Amino acid sequence: MKKIVTLSIALLAFAFSNAQETAKIVKSTKKAKAQTTKVAAVVLPKVEGAGMVFDTETIDYGTVAHNADGNRKFEFTNNGNKPLIITNTQGSCGCTVPTTPKEPIAPGSKGVIGVKYATDRVGAFTKTVTVTSNAEGMPTKVLTIKGTVLPDPAPATKS
Repeated sequence: MKKIVTLSIALLAFAFSNAQETAKIVKSTKKAKAQTTKVAAVVLPKVEGAGMVFDTETIDYGTVAHNADGNRKFEFTNNGNKPLIITNTQGSCGCTVPTTPKEPIAPGSKGVIGVKYATDRVGAFTKTVTVTSNAEGMPTKVLTIKGTVLPDPAPATKS
């Protein structure tokens, strides 16, 4: 009987110590994954001079109603070590009107280029906005907007 009790205690002790080691491994793995995720989310490629990295280079309006709000924003970050100066933004036609930040964008700071599409024009569209700046390696950048403007619903007929 003593052998069975001793053996049971030994097995329990072994199982308990194994469970603690497994818990330590799981905790350290979770901690390492969390640290890796934090680092990956923050890192942008660094540029010598001014830089410009857009969150997205294409905005899809989707399907919008006739005369709907045509305002959208292109957000970007200066990933360089010098101020970014945007000297010009130009829409591909008169129906696409961009807005330009007036002040230089400091290194590491974010900026916005607004664009307004004239949604009084019915049908599918794909337009561009050309951005001119002092960004190193890409002084001009072409951004795209696209979507479809629906016609007004047909008036109901009286019977």
